Amino acid sequence: MCFSIPEKMKMVPVPEQAYGNFFEGDSHVCLQVSNSATQSTDIHYWIGIASSQDEQGAAAVYVTQLDKCLGGSPVQYREVQGCESAKFKSYFKNGLIYKKGGVGSGFTHVETNVYNIQRLLHVKGTKHVTAREVEVSWSSFNLGDIFLLDLGKAVIQWNGPQSNRQEKLKAVLLAQDIRDRERGGRAQIGVIEGGQEEASPELMKIMTSVLGQRTGHLKEPIPDDKPDQNQTSNVKLYHVSDASGQLLVQEVATSPLTQDLLSSTDCYILDQGGSSVMVWKGKAASDEERHSALSRAVGFIKAKNYPSNTKVEVMSEGGESAMFKHLFKSWKEKGQIQGLGKTHSVGKIAKVDQVKFDVMELHAQPKLAAQERMVDDASGHVQVWRIENLELKEVNPSTYGQFYGGDCYLVLYTYNRANKPQYILYMWQGRHATQDEVTASAYQAVNLDNKYNGAPVQVRVVMGKEPRHFLAIFKGRLIIFEGGTGRAGVVNPDPGARLFQVRGTHEMNTKATEVPTRAASLNTNDVFLLKTHQNVFLWYGKGCSGDEREMGKAVADLLSEQDKQIVMEGQEPAAFWVALGGKAPYASDKRLEKEVALHEPRLFECSNQTGRFLMTEVADFTQDDLDEDDVMLLDTWEEIFLWIGNSANQYETQESYSSAVDYLKTHPAGRDPGTPITTVKQGYEPPTFTGWFNAWDAHKWSGGLSYEEMKSKLGDISQITVKQASFYTIELVLKNQSSKYIFKVIIWSSLFQEYLTDAEFENLLGCPRDNFQRLPKWRQNDLKKKAGLF
Repeated sequence: MCFSIPEKMKMVPVPEQAYGNFFEGDSHVCLQVSNSATQSTDIHYWIGIASSQDEQGAAAVYVTQLDKCLGGSPVQYREVQGCESAKFKSYFKNGLIYKKGGVGSGFTHVETNVYNIQRLLHVKGTKHVTAREVEVSWSSFNLGDIFLLDLGKAVIQWNGPQSNRQEKLKAVLLAQDIRDRERGGRAQIGVIEGGQEEASPELMKIMTSVLGQRTGHLKEPIPDDKPDQNQTSNVKLYHVSDASGQLLVQEVATSPLTQDLLSSTDCYILDQGGSSVMVWKGKAASDEERHSALSRAVGFIKAKNYPSNTKVEVMSEGGESAMFKHLFKSWKEKGQIQGLGKTHSVGKIAKVDQVKFDVMELHAQPKLAAQERMVDDASGHVQVWRIENLELKEVNPSTYGQFYGGDCYLVLYTYNRANKPQYILYMWQGRHATQDEVTASAYQAVNLDNKYNGAPVQVRVVMGKEPRHFLAIFKGRLIIFEGGTGRAGVVNPDPGARLFQVRGTHEMNTKATEVPTRAASLNTNDVFLLKTHQNVFLWYGKGCSGDEREMGKAVADLLSEQDKQIVMEGQEPAAFWVALGGKAPYASDKRLEKEVALHEPRLFECSNQTGRFLMTEVADFTQDDLDEDDVMLLDTWEEIFLWIGNSANQYETQESYSSAVDYLKTHPAGRDPGTPITTVKQGYEPPTFTGWFNAWDAHKWSGGLSYEEMKSKLGDISQITVKQASFYTIELVLKNQSSKYIFKVIIWSSLFQEYLTDAEFENLLGCPRDNFQRLPKWRQNDLKKKAGLF
């Protein structure tokens, strides 16, 4: 729902067919209610570059009143023309159109079936398109962008020679949107390729008749602004107070931020390196503080000398935006409980109990599969190779599940979905493997991927951070050795005593990890296996469950055939402490597993179509936002997906992986650099990926239209003649009244003169065509005025 704030300072509802059209002289208020389970509400107020201070102030007041009526739960956004947030642009899938003037000066221009229009739109953008009215002249054109010449009943799209396919497609969609919403579908669309103008001579005649003859060369492309990454390590939190009567801002902390820094009785400003400013209002803050939050944000921007178009978000406690939460190292929602392992409850935050996960629900609920990071029940086929002498060496199936820190492994998992084989290729790289082995594992992964025609989903596995599905396919037999090698014939150094930490409640989530053999490695919540030359101790911490103890016994039998001595925490024999080098403090707090932060997924487009490699965030994303020409990065917090479009170029593919690594390193919340990075190819998406998208269509890629297909559907547009185009530039009403022709002409152009016969011309203007052409310009205009032509 959108409202405009014209000069009379009253909110005026915007007709739905005009959504996406914004007048530069006005301010607008947009209310968006999400269809998701959370039913979140957002209020955006948009400021045109030519709007007055009074209009901007009125918009801010209306936003505050609207927020109050909605109980203070909406997130408020301040949007400035040309610098709108990705979230705001995402509401208008076919793009934003900036129109000259204000509502009072011509709002009727967006009414349906009005054709007395002549304007030139400068179109920019590939993911979120904006179109601004510019002077109807060749001087407005450049070689790199796309321009729409809108003549009412005809819209001619001129593609700059250096524009790319995605930009052309978005411009066609915008032209169709103008035709369908503003012209009731009764306008034709023509497309001119700027580098091949000679292929569209009739369309070029129309453009020349309106724009005049082109002289000189067109301007060079205007560089696209580097999109705001919404990510900077320079994040600061400020406490805001006006207790003394003046606005006082005091720095509280810098990134990484923690949630306990926020007090419900106060208001805070979060400064994201000047790229955006967020205001957080505590639920117990005073009414005055809450109502003045937006104006304080603007005052903060001025005090910091930030650009006037700096993005602003205002939110209340409990209604924080996903972007705000992403800037904190951890974020716990009300009612969230910490726990080992995690089950789920649909529609609300999961309570994490010791419950065995029912994998059959994955098939019925793709979103659950994504959250649990499980593609199936792990009953597929497993093949394991180790890198030896830079080549692949098959691993003996009897040792599947044993991974050594001095080696690199490739694990190919095959399963069926809809009676079609699917593949996951895990690349496990030991912490102590050589650089040559690490490089060879990546090279061999490419070879293996090619063998299966690019179908495998590739997952980089960091030692010690194995994903849940990786654990499940080894059925409780996963053992991670800190060093050494599993190569046949190689004798590993004797470490003496070895200590293994066993975590898991059933065979789908259990692994044993070798840890330093000292008392400090113990944890009261887990099971440990201590193996010496003489004894094998199975140590049970006070916080471990019966299921964990059973899995500890199973793993202990894999590690040693010796009899195990059960040791309860607090009842350890002397030999136990001697093997660990003596007693020492260890983690003894009664806690369950480390809390998993609740964060909404984020999608980024990775592209070099503009000549530079850029990452652009896509707000409120859907499957339609996956661009076949690019690489997309999906951040689900516990995992990073790189989705490779079928038409993505090699440079984008290569750069996207290093960008994903940098993204984790520079994340303001101090993200774990070992977060798994999974590569997914278009058409081979696993449910762990598709589950993050609402209503995923597995057949979409076979039915989507390319730019060339979309262009061909417009019909034989290149054959529009100049004479036909005259119907698009003028409208005539012909009546016979006392033997005299009366014409009502809305737009006059050279086409009009060409369209009339000599007799019609003389009857209308009172002189023959040849005589008219010899008259001075002022006399021609005078005759046209007398004829009522303008």
